[in-house]
Amino acid sequence: MEAQGSGSTVRTEVRDGVGQVTLTRPERLNAITHRLLAELRDALLGLGERRDVGAVVLFGEGRAFCAGLDLDAGLADPAIDDPVEAMQAGMAAGAAVTLAMRTIPQPVVAAVQGHAVGAGFAFAAAADVRFVAPDARFSAPFLRLGMTVGDFGLSWLLPRIIGHGRASHLFYSAGTLDAEQAVACGLAAEVVEDPLAAATAFATELAAQPPYGVRVSKELLEAGVGSSLRDHLEAEARAQTIGALTGSAQAAMAAALAATKRRKG
Repeated sequence: MEAQGSGSTVRTEVRDGVGQVTLTRPERLNAITHRLLAELRDALLGLGERRDVGAVVLFGEGRAFCAGLDLDAGLADPAIDDPVEAMQAGMAAGAAVTLAMRTIPQPVVAAVQGHAVGAGFAFAAAADVRFVAPDARFSAPFLRLGMTVGDFGLSWLLPRIIGHGRASHLFYSAGTLDAEQAVACGLAAEVVEDPLAAATAFATELAAQPPYGVRVSKELLEAGVGSSLRDHLEAEARAQTIGALTGSAQAAMAAALAATKRRKG
């Protein structure tokens, strides 16, 4: 595995076309700090620029994916003296992570074990696909802490994944989803004993596909959230027209046609 780079809180590696981004604060259950957010954003954007990376896996080292905010270190940018500006900078750093996950061209696959709390829940939700361990727990305790529901995009992402009613109930009850519930409501793809292995295998399959189809499919899925049906039909048609003219698509269709002729013959 090629090491792309490592900070003090995030490690990045690349193998077989898959970039793996690992949160490396297991002693703190990968709780977020301003430094972690900055390093995570940079890691994601760095992989996004690489044409040899076809998919990205996000993983938290140790017992938890991410336990939310590190209450000791806090979220504020330590380089800013004004407390309001420092907190605003911290929130902006978290939002930048979510935007990076949604806008890099490669699909992001999250491997979730243990707790995914608050910001950890948001970053799992920002991924395109999630594999979860049997002990995975997604928590949104904001109201119990006197906060508004959701941060880093969670109150935008979750209703679009599991539906407005389910998301509202979870937020207003400051509730938790276990692994089986996450699969049942569409948040997770599958419960597996080793979510990192499952996520890596899935990402490796994605990375082996022709890149145009994978990358534009992510764009279409993202755009479909806010576009009208008419606009989306036009976007799909443009994408399919261009895709059909690529060498990889023509080779695949020729192979499929040849296989059909052999079966009939």
